[in-house]
Amino acid sequence: MVCEMDNLPTYAEFFSGGGMVRAALNGVWHCALANDIDAMKCRVYRDNWPGAGLIEGDVASLDPEVLKQPIDLYWASSPCQDFSLAGRGQGLGGARSGVFNPWFEKVSEAVTAGFAPRIIAFENVTGLLSRHDGRDLDHVLTSFISLGYKVGALEIDACHFVPQSRPRLFVIAVRQGVDISDLCQPQADGAFFSPRLVRFHAGASRLIREHWLWFRLPYPMPSPANLMSILDSDPDTPWFSNEQVDRLLSMMSSPSLARIAAARAEGRKTVGTLYKRGRPDDTGRVRQRAEVRFDGVAGCLRTPAGGSSRQTVLLVNGNQIKARLLSRREVTRLMGLPKSYKMPERYNDVYRIAGEGVVVPIVKYLDENVFQPVLLKAATEREVA
Repeated sequence: MVCEMDNLPTYAEFFSGGGMVRAALNGVWHCALANDIDAMKCRVYRDNWPGAGLIEGDVASLDPEVLKQPIDLYWASSPCQDFSLAGRGQGLGGARSGVFNPWFEKVSEAVTAGFAPRIIAFENVTGLLSRHDGRDLDHVLTSFISLGYKVGALEIDACHFVPQSRPRLFVIAVRQGVDISDLCQPQADGAFFSPRLVRFHAGASRLIREHWLWFRLPYPMPSPANLMSILDSDPDTPWFSNEQVDRLLSMMSSPSLARIAAARAEGRKTVGTLYKRGRPDDTGRVRQRAEVRFDGVAGCLRTPAGGSSRQTVLLVNGNQIKARLLSRREVTRLMGLPKSYKMPERYNDVYRIAGEGVVVPIVKYLDENVFQPVLLKAATEREVA
């Protein structure tokens, strides 16, 4: 189905956050509706797309009637905390990641009423692969299968598209009845079928394996950007004092100090990023450590928690070392958002928008190589019929 108003395919975006899926699909798709419970994120969404059909509130309270309309794609980036390595491992039983179940009830109602989308995309952290020995992912997949879908999954690291290490799992379900055999392959072959995803498939139930899709995807072009290219020439975060820099150096382990020494020895400007993490010392006592990387890629942007998740830019030029927090503009660039995107004013809110968002170029890649080809196949079959 397409939107008669503008002849574009339609989508619904759940757990929409600041609208990064909207940023990727805008102008190519028509947004039928978006939904999020977080008031701050909804403000940011409206700042960027006024009057965009955003419904603020709990997905469990969402009126099922709003989904009883022709929609081609459902996209859901549900809360990841209970699947994350940083979480407590409660998975689908957790208070936040457990919202998959009430969301799925809304999906089920729409499908039962005859309004099944052609495609459902579900994005989350890669911890979903391992939580409860894979049973949580099994539940997600069998839920989609029960509604008449075939399922596949991709483990994509954002570093293929932007200079940020951000691995995520993308489950893609395609409505049965659409022949997409020429868009798939008989086995895992490609950049986004990780060994642990292949292992999950090998150990999955017969039901899942019988309904599994190995999507045939082109290898992504090497990311044209590196960490140096996204640096802000006029950052809104102040440079640290010498004492603050010395404090960071004192928190580093031997491997990080060795990386600093190697960067100094190069005798040219080198940029890296630094995280503070809790690490056990020789006595087993957890101490905060500063860990630095100089591989041209930032660490994963995460929602702020006690300040430790804030990422620090480190510039080394000979014996000179400068450091500051990532600027708001740099955070925006690391998510692949356009220059026009309006981030919130509060620094922690910027991190929440990014840390709980999806990288824009990945959505565009999936649209070009999965979503649009699937819709084209469906449209061709309707014309033939």
